[in-house]
Amino acid sequence: MKIDGQCHCGFVTYEAEIDPDKVAICHCTDCQRLTGSPYRVTASVPRDALRLTANPPKLYTKSAESGRKRLLYFCPECGTPLFSTGTGEAAETWGIRWGSINQRAGLKPVRQIWCTSATDWFGETAALPGVMRD
Repeated sequence: MKIDGQCHCGFVTYEAEIDPDKVAICHCTDCQRLTGSPYRVTASVPRDALRLTANPPKLYTKSAESGRKRLLYFCPECGTPLFSTGTGEAAETWGIRWGSINQRAGLKPVRQIWCTSATDWFGETAALPGVMRD
């Protein structure tokens, strides 16, 4: 599936060829902290399937307690999280942040990871009252 996307302000733009069956929810505590929400949704792609079409993002390197490094890319102007990857062999796979994808409405997560960190109310959100707004 061909997609395109951008940060909130439009400074960083990209396009990619993704497999819609590679969209996942991550409940890890890093994703919770980085999004300010209970989870993050990401589309995984091979590095060569992603192409920047405007300005480059800024890079932040997160070092885990294990010593593994995670490369996190975001817009230097508005701060929108855009991509993530690892180092070494792990750099061959990139994660595109679901919220930055223009075609996101058609991309439903097919799996979840780091479920031990999931909030205990995660599955109960459908029962909450909601307001529809245009």
